Amino acid sequence: MEYRPFGKTGMDVSAIGFGCWEMSGGYGSFDKTEIIAAANRAIDVGINCFDTAEDYGKGKSEDVVFEAVGHRRDEIILVTKFGIGYRNDRPRGRDAGREMAHAAIDHSLKRLGTDYVDVFLVHWPDRATPFDETMLALDEIVQAGKARAIGLSNFTLDEIERCMAVRRVDVLQYGYNMFDRRMSREIFAYAEEHGIGMMTYGSLAYGLLAGAFDEDTKFEQNDWRRGGGGGFSLRLFADDVFRRNLKVADGVNEVAERLGKSLPELALNWTLSHPAVSTGLVGARRVAEVDANMGALGWKLSDDDRAAIDRVFDQFEVNTAPNKWVESID
Repeated sequence: MEYRPFGKTGMDVSAIGFGCWEMSGGYGSFDKTEIIAAANRAIDVGINCFDTAEDYGKGKSEDVVFEAVGHRRDEIILVTKFGIGYRNDRPRGRDAGREMAHAAIDHSLKRLGTDYVDVFLVHWPDRATPFDETMLALDEIVQAGKARAIGLSNFTLDEIERCMAVRRVDVLQYGYNMFDRRMSREIFAYAEEHGIGMMTYGSLAYGLLAGAFDEDTKFEQNDWRRGGGGGFSLRLFADDVFRRNLKVADGVNEVAERLGKSLPELALNWTLSHPAVSTGLVGARRVAEVDANMGALGWKLSDDDRAAIDRVFDQFEVNTAPNKWVESID
């Protein structure tokens, strides 16, 4: 495994992280026994970062994380998030106020069976609450020993700067993959300049770059991709673009085959190769998927390889970095 500095937190994080959204049921059904085995295999091969959230299944993911790896707490960097899925009277149910922050960390710690998390993130910006209130509350949580570091997920650059003026942001988390390169324009540069740890999710484009789909794929009723995907994913699974995106994936797979790699190995290597990325999160439901992801490490893409990948996206006129990314993800 390759380890990288997690910003200035003093922690070294595995280049590949274990994304735990799939433990919530939001990705359709799963075999809990298999996913628990996958989580433990991840630790065995050196993956030390596990990312979950209070909103993943309304606590279900955190419960399964504890059941899966709670007995190996001292071997992992544990990340969770709060701030969404609460109040109907607030935009998108967001609440990152002081009272909610303290209540959320206590609930998460109880579900995770631990006294502290390594990183506590605001899942999405709550623009109805002053950011100084949120940041001071996060600092209180750190001072209380309930989190080692704090951070933001899916905030705009201007919002990050406003938060940084109150309290240092230790870690950032954003979607980033071949289809979605919005963050590489501004957010990544800011993270590098200020030594902020960067977590990326959707490394395999939520399965599009895993080689698991075809035109006959039907998503389960409880799979968030069924409706085309949320705005944060550029609606990659919407009827008008899904078939095109499958063709794009096929084209990228041809590049991978020429390199003697699998499609997910190539896609994950591409994500991890950005110098701003500390850890690229990947969900895994089976041990075999964990082992397969390890093939993304230990080699580098050439400039010619990158150009070949870009030509595939250009061929199908895929806009990987729309200018108005804020509206797209919010």
